[in-house]
Amino acid sequence: MLDQDVRLQLLQVWLAEQLENLFLAEGWGAVPPATLTAASSDASFRRYFRWQGGGRSFIVMDAPPPQENCEPFVKVAQLLASTGINVPKIQAQDLPRGFLLLSDLGHQTYLDVIDLGNADALFASAIDALLAFQQLPMDAPLPSYDVPLLRRELELFPEWYVGRELGIELSAAQRKAWERVSALLIDSALAQPKVLVHRDFMPRNLMHSVPNPGVLDFQDAVYGPVTYDITCLFKDAFLSWPEARVQAWLRQYWELAGARGVPVQATFEAFQRASDLMGVQRHLKVIGIFARICHRDGKPRYLSDVPRFFAYIDTVLARRPELAELGQLLDELNPRGRP
Repeated sequence: MLDQDVRLQLLQVWLAEQLENLFLAEGWGAVPPATLTAASSDASFRRYFRWQGGGRSFIVMDAPPPQENCEPFVKVAQLLASTGINVPKIQAQDLPRGFLLLSDLGHQTYLDVIDLGNADALFASAIDALLAFQQLPMDAPLPSYDVPLLRRELELFPEWYVGRELGIELSAAQRKAWERVSALLIDSALAQPKVLVHRDFMPRNLMHSVPNPGVLDFQDAVYGPVTYDITCLFKDAFLSWPEARVQAWLRQYWELAGARGVPVQATFEAFQRASDLMGVQRHLKVIGIFARICHRDGKPRYLSDVPRFFAYIDTVLARRPELAELGQLLDELNPRGRP
């Protein structure tokens, strides 16, 4: 119940103080009567509220420590804003308690509005934003997508999906096959040119706004493989596109990236292969995360999107013979929901 939610009570007290200061500083007069409603939640411990009153609207983030840390959000927001990208403006912050007061970028995400008719235009705007932050110099104090991080992400699949969701323990031979596949995916990722990587650059985290898009959920940004975000954009957790359109969008991005000095692979074929393998790494990670969210956090609804990720993987397996061992392993495990 909300009246038992101590964090919400603390948040409301803090919010009232910050709004009073903000309205005074901006010359807006007294803080008007307002409503505070749930705006969204995600797979993390973060939650968001929308404050609305007197024709104004703000978003309030509640990111409870120690599970969440607002400091990366603040730092990356400043970094992205320096390129002109539309990110939430931080109006007030209390990092020790995990409270942020943000500008409101609107009610509709790309996921809410995108369809076959407007996808070209919306994705063109998303690609422009992506290229803008990929051109940033890599001098901010951000982590790198290194071997330990890539391996930790991949291990989510055998630990949480195979072990917890399927209830299967890999045999010694299967474990060796998995390690060979993991090494191939990690080597491919590390061989790519490096840029700033959002890590969740997908329609659910892009707002339909002015200017378009508004970019959200960037607090996990790192320096890493150039294909990561663009692959994520078109191979989303919540909607899929015809493969021919995906390939056309990828080629559009690759051509623009090369023209704007973003370090991409010299040929589209090399870029496509890197994108394919990067996508498989991400898809295996996400399947593991969705299983963890179910079994650790009690949120089973995300597992309904697992078949989409197996479909992405199978599309790549059909054209990448170097991943035949992964295909054989999945055939042996026979995951539920795999087409």
